[in-house]
Amino acid sequence: MARATTPTRPPGRPRSGVDATVFAATLSTVHELGYGRATVDRVAATAGVAKTTVYRRWPSKGALITACLVDAFGPVPLVGADRAEVLSSAIRWIAAKIGEPGIGAAFAGVFTDAVADPDLRQILSTQLQDPYRLALQDALGEPENRVLFFIDVVVGTLLHRMGMTGEPMVDADVDALVELVVPVLR
Repeated sequence: MARATTPTRPPGRPRSGVDATVFAATLSTVHELGYGRATVDRVAATAGVAKTTVYRRWPSKGALITACLVDAFGPVPLVGADRAEVLSSAIRWIAAKIGEPGIGAAFAGVFTDAVADPDLRQILSTQLQDPYRLALQDALGEPENRVLFFIDVVVGTLLHRMGMTGEPMVDADVDALVELVVPVLR
């Protein structure tokens, strides 16, 4: 007698979509409560998953926030007919991303935590900054130190505004930032 076979599934809860659910919960929690009050416990509760599910994937709040930011940012759209347009589009893209709910606060918070945490600085550098630095170096044909300067000036300015006002830069100020920064790397 032949036995009916059914596809087997690994034991435990299905894992499909957990990262996306946790990332959405992370940004929502940071947006609603602020970075400091957005604990892993609260993120897990908002996502409807166990705290251990989060810690299995990300060993710390900083690692979770960094992975969330990498996911939220996606690849930098380096578009334009010339260097000035590529730089301008990159500045406008990061300004828009930082202005999305939860993203600016998460970025500013994890950046601040990294000042006193060398392990988190390493995670931020390798997982968040390096891919964008390398893409910009390739697109612009600039050495690492010049691209890092560009990133420092642009992201630093945008995060400073967010930290000082709690709001992202308005379009007119982003336009002024583009006018100030683009000629330096032309």
